[in-house]
Amino acid sequence: MVNHLPDSPEELLIASVKGDRKSQERLYRLFYGFAMGVCLRYNQNREEALEIVNDSFMKVFTKGEQYDASGRHSSYPFKAWFRRIIVNTALDYYRSQQKHYFHENLDEAYDVSSTESNALSQLNHDELMELVQRLPSGYRMVFNLFVIDGFSHEEIAQQLQISVGTSKSNLSRAREALRKMIMKIEGALTDNKN
Repeated sequence: MVNHLPDSPEELLIASVKGDRKSQERLYRLFYGFAMGVCLRYNQNREEALEIVNDSFMKVFTKGEQYDASGRHSSYPFKAWFRRIIVNTALDYYRSQQKHYFHENLDEAYDVSSTESNALSQLNHDELMELVQRLPSGYRMVFNLFVIDGFSHEEIAQQLQISVGTSKSNLSRAREALRKMIMKIEGALTDNKN
């Protein structure tokens, strides 16, 4: 008799919470790429991102009963619920490491030349995300939370334990730093054409 693994993420979650290792492994394999993609936006390197991915899955496996697919949150898909866990885990990690991030060289984000920009249209998603990764951690966190994940400044301030004004300021500075990096890229592209 062959044991059949559940197909849906919700069924896999139920079996995973009950300790079914094969369901846990399948859920991990199905959502690893998604989880890593979210984590890499929030962290400086793959090792940190992997730690957060694994912590996020541990939360899913140990607290999965909090997901309610059939009740009042039935329109809330597993992937959205899991994304929220990943983002919150990344924020927890950021807060725990924040004292180390203050030693970054903020000038690096502003070390760019000033030219008119049309390079944005020539950047693909991966290249743009690489530029976001270059931002100082505080700017990167606010940018990702506001622009990509749709958090409000009030939510960001609460999550990062900063003021709403600091959240807005960090977003503005992140956008300015990205604009300057894009202008620098355009300048390099223009120089290469000449």
